[in-house]
Amino acid sequence: MLEKMFKLRENNTDVKTEVLAGITTFMTMAYILAVNPSILAATGMDQGAVFTATALAALLGTLFMALFANYPFALAPGMGLNAYFAYTVVLGMGYSWETALTAVFVEGIVFILLSLTNVREAIFNSIPKNLKAAVSVGIGLFIAFIGLQNAKIVIGGSTLLQLFSVEEYNKVNGVEASFNDVGITVLLAIIGILVTGYLVIKQVKGNILWGILITWGLGIICQFAGIYVPNPELGFYGLLPDFSNGLSVPSIAPVFGKLDFSGVFSLNFIVVIFAFLFVDMFDTIGTLIGVSSKANMLDKDGKLPNIKGALMADAVATTMGAVMGTSTTTTFVESASGVSEGGRTGLTAVTTAILFGLSLFLSPIFLAIPSFATAPALVVVGFYMLTNVANIDFNDISEALPCYICIGAMPFFYSISEGISMGVISYVVLNLLTGKAKEKKVSVLMYVLAILFVLKYIFL
Repeated sequence: MLEKMFKLRENNTDVKTEVLAGITTFMTMAYILAVNPSILAATGMDQGAVFTATALAALLGTLFMALFANYPFALAPGMGLNAYFAYTVVLGMGYSWETALTAVFVEGIVFILLSLTNVREAIFNSIPKNLKAAVSVGIGLFIAFIGLQNAKIVIGGSTLLQLFSVEEYNKVNGVEASFNDVGITVLLAIIGILVTGYLVIKQVKGNILWGILITWGLGIICQFAGIYVPNPELGFYGLLPDFSNGLSVPSIAPVFGKLDFSGVFSLNFIVVIFAFLFVDMFDTIGTLIGVSSKANMLDKDGKLPNIKGALMADAVATTMGAVMGTSTTTTFVESASGVSEGGRTGLTAVTTAILFGLSLFLSPIFLAIPSFATAPALVVVGFYMLTNVANIDFNDISEALPCYICIGAMPFFYSISEGISMGVISYVVLNLLTGKAKEKKVSVLMYVLAILFVLKYIFL
């Protein structure tokens, strides 16, 4: 049955190889089960409910990939997109998390429609290659910055930002914190970044997940030794998992189906939808092409044979994930770890999906992981995204300068959409002023986007 369903022989693989590859993929991306609830909880969403939504979105999305495309790729709520959801749309622009979920839902519907046509490819091809890479780099810096803030390594102070000190932290926040609550967690986060970096360099399977667990474990040791003292008033809680309710699955009810369509016709809302769509589309296609090229799945023209099915899996998973209560679900680049272990078919994806399903019963463990332990994951994932800077052509200043503006705007303005907006506007304006627009065949879509973004700044 497995042979018939997944065409194992045709893809030069077997059940054992596929299952091991699926386990490897899960190990490398299971960190999202701790990180995503932590990030979305900043919006006021119930952390336990988001954990359940995250696991279910990963389970369903990865199964869709196996069924629609028979590819060994796994899906889950995406890094960068969850940061945009929480820190830009909700905390920055002032939308409720319910409205932000609606934007993700609408984006998913649009993505489904685009995946059924060739419009998606036309849009993808109309955006300059360098600018696509810049968006990924900017998001990398942005989420690394969030990680450093969540761990309190970077704080506000006498200068706009500065390295943590207990004295400055107390002055800014007006509290009585000490080394035994906030101080030790900052030190543990820094150690965690170094430990995770070591594991990455040594190419240990599941390095980011192990980095989180080791950092958390060190915190628990410090708590037992009395070096870390929980201080709930300041938001520093006990680090041990709460198994008082057994291995029950947290209720999804607080976030399930909480869509709010009241603001969908405003220009600002359309900009939010576009930003979700922009990042999701290029992140997904870039990941699919990158991982499949590593597995020699591309045809002689460098195209992925069943990319339409893969994109449909991504689009449907995003739509369903929004209903369940989580940010955009997308294909994870960590799928490359399973591919490198020999995964070639949807059986790898099915294995990963099953493990996400089983993880639902381990919620007390994932929900007990503190932000100082997930911070190293954000920093290291940011590094991975930053490596796309090598794909930017710095020899052509008319290409490189808009990319630089796009990259810098994201962390400096604390907004992914501002980075995209400024990247597009500066690209069009600079190439028009220098007379290079015709030579580069700047697409009509880029002009339309630039005008829309300028209008946004004028009227919003």
